[in-house]
Amino acid sequence: MTATDPALTALAQGWCALSALHGRIEAHIERALQTKHDLSVREYSLLDVLSRQHAGEGGHLQMKQVADAVVLSQSATTRLVSRLEDRGLLERYLCPTDRRGIYTNVTEAGLHLLEEARPTNDAALREALDDAAKSPELAPLVRVVESLSMPA
Repeated sequence: MTATDPALTALAQGWCALSALHGRIEAHIERALQTKHDLSVREYSLLDVLSRQHAGEGGHLQMKQVADAVVLSQSATTRLVSRLEDRGLLERYLCPTDRRGIYTNVTEAGLHLLEEARPTNDAALREALDDAAKSPELAPLVRVVESLSMPA
């Protein structure tokens, strides 16, 4: 393949459209969450991921797994955890079977804020997708996103 190959150009155009869709959605959700709940998209995502942990084997996520889930580096994830811990939304504790391991759990205040913010997140996502669907280059991607269903 060369830089002038039409397939590469189409691929690059598709990537640009996907990136634009992601940016528009994230910015719209960010504004809504900040305005109504004083939360960033990353903070919301972290609370959401950690709220899905469970007790028992394999129930707690390691920091690398959390970082991968919220698409941040491990150091950025640690800083984010610290900020939310300072706000009383998360707590850390030592793993009872391995004193080197540290777990992070969502506090009751964090769960309450997450539940308050979830409808805002969902409504902002819907609004952003509806707006993006009006754009001819983004509409096909919106249809793909809308067709995806994740198992419960």
